[in-house]
Amino acid sequence: MVDTPISPTSPVVTYDTSLETEIAHLSVIIQENPTLNQQYTPRWLAIQLLESDSTLSAELHQHADLLQQAEASRARIIAHYQEEPDILLAEQRYNFVHQLTNQVLTRPDGNQLTFSDKVDQIVTHRYWGLPIFLGLMWLVFKMTADLSAPMVDWIDGTVAGPITNRVMTILAMLGLSGSWLEGLLVDGVIAGVGGVLVFVPVLMALYLALALLEDSGYMARAALVMERPMRVVGLPGKSFLPMVVGFGCTVPAYYATRILDNERDRILTGLLAPFMSCGARLPVYLLFGTIFFPENPGLVVFGMYLLGILIAIGLGLGLSRTLFAESEQSPLIMELPPYRLPTPRNIWMQIKNRTWAFIRKAWTVILSMSILIWLLMAIPITGSGSFADTDIEDSAFATIANIVAPAFAPLGFGSWEASSSLITGFIAKEVIISTQAQIFAVAEADEPFEETTMFEDVSEIVTSFGAAVLDTLKSIPLIIGIDLLGESDEAEPSALMTAIRQHFDEVSGGHGALAALAFLVFVLTYAPCMVAAAAERQELGDRWMWFSVIGQTGLAWVLALFVFQGGLLFFG
Repeated sequence: MVDTPISPTSPVVTYDTSLETEIAHLSVIIQENPTLNQQYTPRWLAIQLLESDSTLSAELHQHADLLQQAEASRARIIAHYQEEPDILLAEQRYNFVHQLTNQVLTRPDGNQLTFSDKVDQIVTHRYWGLPIFLGLMWLVFKMTADLSAPMVDWIDGTVAGPITNRVMTILAMLGLSGSWLEGLLVDGVIAGVGGVLVFVPVLMALYLALALLEDSGYMARAALVMERPMRVVGLPGKSFLPMVVGFGCTVPAYYATRILDNERDRILTGLLAPFMSCGARLPVYLLFGTIFFPENPGLVVFGMYLLGILIAIGLGLGLSRTLFAESEQSPLIMELPPYRLPTPRNIWMQIKNRTWAFIRKAWTVILSMSILIWLLMAIPITGSGSFADTDIEDSAFATIANIVAPAFAPLGFGSWEASSSLITGFIAKEVIISTQAQIFAVAEADEPFEETTMFEDVSEIVTSFGAAVLDTLKSIPLIIGIDLLGESDEAEPSALMTAIRQHFDEVSGGHGALAALAFLVFVLTYAPCMVAAAAERQELGDRWMWFSVIGQTGLAWVLALFVFQGGLLFFG
């Protein structure tokens, strides 16, 4: 297109002659239709049809002749330019805007780079961009683990201590001590829901870190940096955006695939998105990382997230060359916003909304599952026990889990305790933690109950909260390896953590850490939760949903087997 002076008072985008010819041709057809001429501006509608606006085309399904003419125009444009019309139109609109701004803006120094330009020369560098991105992600997960640890311990101590004591004291006053109601409230609701709510600080720390990156403008650069790796996988750079969403939750990640232009990219991206570890898996990673790798739990979390990305890349390479082979790929077109200082209000709103969504799930899905699990634990199948008074090994829950437990024996965790949490994890990944919290809470139910006063409970909550805040402040310099106070004492493991470690050591033949790592790999890769599977079915269809659920679970078994048996072979 020839650069000609543009009148700022009445700017009109004009395109190349061939494009204008097709636009004029469609405009005449639209003008001759009274209904369309009255409802739409002919030139605007013609351009939208050339750009293949799917929503608009669906609204105009009764005007088959016009749609056929639009397809014919698109074909002539592609034959002439060897390029898609939407790309051509967008490019020439940008040229128009560039010319217009050059006429009306006066720059003091046309060669002067802005602050954003200078930073982008580093963070979007062809070779340094990807290591910088991975380094920032490592810092995010290290901050998530280290910054939240004191508050996690505080909530855990508050739930297991004062809150449990207060409930049991009230029940004792009502003469219900030792009743099935006490079991339901303490071993069901408090142990189940409380075991998940313990990790609210973890998610808040993660959401804080991600909000800082998003609000500063860096996440757009991350999509640009990932353009080249995504091309290797056989996907456009825009596919990285749904995957970034998947780090928060897999459900919106499926819906975010709608931004992709063709069905092939949308389905392939949807199949790979579940391997981006959602926030629901994070508590599982952190709990097992803290139990079995207490020196570097943040590194374990980062490793799981990175492994998910690597698995997605490997699968993408295979699928894009087999089931989803394609010769042409659409280019990435995106506008990078300037870097800005994150605003406290935006940061807080993102943290609040995402955390509240998690808490809301805790009081619906997780609460319901906790009650159901307790009921199954209370129903005796074998032995001589009665309802709410039976050994957990004789319960309906253990009986069901024992059916599938042998399948996990080669993976190092072939017990009903581990397999049952994976079964309930299909409902929601957070339930993996609440299931194990309930199982081992029941196992420890014989511990003596020490009655406390209300004042003692409140005093313990307030005192421990102050200590947790102080420990959090002390942990900030520790995130980057600086111990200002010369002390970095590790917290004492909780009763749940001790019970899980002892159990995995026992069922794996003394290789608890290796079995725990295999368990985490299985959690990372096996079928997404039921809500995510429903969203996948809605977006991709029944066929691909079952392909994903069955394929992911089979892959999870193979990878976990490789981790455990391979670890025994090399480090046994």
